[in-house]
Amino acid sequence: MTKTSEIEETARQTRTMIRYLAPGDFVTRRYVSQGEEMNTGEYADYEMIIRDGMPIRDHFELDHHGFMLASSPTGVSDFHDKDEVSAKYERETEEAIKRLTGADKVVARGWMIRTSLDLSEHIKKKQANYQHTGGIQPPAGEAHIDFNPHTARMVAEKTYQENFPDGPGFKRFIATSFWRTFSPGPQDVPLAVCDGASAPLGNEASNTLFIVDEFPEGDALTAPVDGEGEMIAATIFRHDPNHRWWYFSNMNVDDVLFFKFYDSDQNTTWRCPHTAFVDSSFADAKPRESIELRSIAFFE
Repeated sequence: MTKTSEIEETARQTRTMIRYLAPGDFVTRRYVSQGEEMNTGEYADYEMIIRDGMPIRDHFELDHHGFMLASSPTGVSDFHDKDEVSAKYERETEEAIKRLTGADKVVARGWMIRTSLDLSEHIKKKQANYQHTGGIQPPAGEAHIDFNPHTARMVAEKTYQENFPDGPGFKRFIATSFWRTFSPGPQDVPLAVCDGASAPLGNEASNTLFIVDEFPEGDALTAPVDGEGEMIAATIFRHDPNHRWWYFSNMNVDDVLFFKFYDSDQNTTWRCPHTAFVDSSFADAKPRESIELRSIAFFE
């Protein structure tokens, strides 16, 4: 046994259900609307071990595991104040990601609050032309990565051209999530991340994103859409017993779970599946409230 695995085997374990894409061929799409989200296709829950990495938090490395837990204090005092978050958080996070990665440039790609609290009243206040950023959504409850490889490359190219039209170009980019909980711990529905080295290619599908005011019904959910292959899509995963899942219990507001959607340097661990899960470890668990921010880091 290597030194690394010896350290990891000391971690406390909990068993929980992880939702994966079920076996079979499906039209896989994710529809998102204000306060609610739904997938097409069929999913199944599998019991998996999730290890608590908090006692060994400094062990995890972004390029080795696909994720890390960083300390990154924030100047935001109220994450429910949209104006304050918009004014401060994106620039603050860009600087933090430069520090964590050594990237030359970082561009924030929007933020979202997610909560395990009841959103039924929020859903009733739907407005037309829903924009899937800067709002409040439920936790994402299946093993996924927000960008599939094609989407990551497409978004990176577009982001660089729009923000640095006279730049020299980039040799490497990393699409990431910067995930922070701002509710007291322990959280009832925390985020689990999967060691990317335990999730090789070949057991996944793309999940096309559709942002809508109202969900389609019946056959309209899976009716053919021209150009769907070029639309923004996530990666979703089928069950693999070798997936090695981790979480960090009792995160506080200064803790950030920083993980990869896609790294163009594939000599590293270049992606990190993740999902929310129900943690039964703590009888005093409290509702989760978290903020996630997507970004692209460029190395020129």
